[in-house]
Amino acid sequence: MKKIVLLFVLVVNYFFVTSQQKGYYKSEIGAELYAGVSNLGGAFGGEIKYAYLVDKNLVVGPSFRLQRTWTNNFGINNSFNIYGGGLFAHYRFQEKLFLGTEIQFLRSPFNFVSFQPNTKKWAPIALIGGGVHLKLHERIRLSAGIFYDVVNAVNSPFRSSYNFRVKNQVGETVRILPIIYRVTFFFPLGEKIN
Repeated sequence: MKKIVLLFVLVVNYFFVTSQQKGYYKSEIGAELYAGVSNLGGAFGGEIKYAYLVDKNLVVGPSFRLQRTWTNNFGINNSFNIYGGGLFAHYRFQEKLFLGTEIQFLRSPFNFVSFQPNTKKWAPIALIGGGVHLKLHERIRLSAGIFYDVVNAVNSPFRSSYNFRVKNQVGETVRILPIIYRVTFFFPLGEKIN
């Protein structure tokens, strides 16, 4: 029990000391929005992230994703929602680059294993990757990166977004890599700590 109390005191002390660092905002809101529409259907949605800056470089927080998709193929109409939440952590290097991980559980309308219609499952997503992190303005940051889905769940709603294909010598696709890209805008909250 003494070890747990000591660990708790050390963690609280760490957060208190790092919260006294100056020259940055303590929290941010991140927004990732997208939309695509055609005469056969479309999708729109996005993700909201709350980022707590542990220090000037390490950002952690929860995220929530919501996506609405609809189709109209040959008179057959269909629509569904994808939603869920998760946690993320990004380490930023001098407001130029970042490395990160994101873990999410998304309610997916897809079930490629049992082929039963209307069976909804939770899909685990575990992304690792990195990219650029740029300060566009005092109150606007941009993170654009490429992420690899380590889990690559069979019912992942991101499967249709995997665009990196491995082809054989004939030009046939033999494998689709579970890689996606993300573009997120972060907006600092509150006043800058001086």
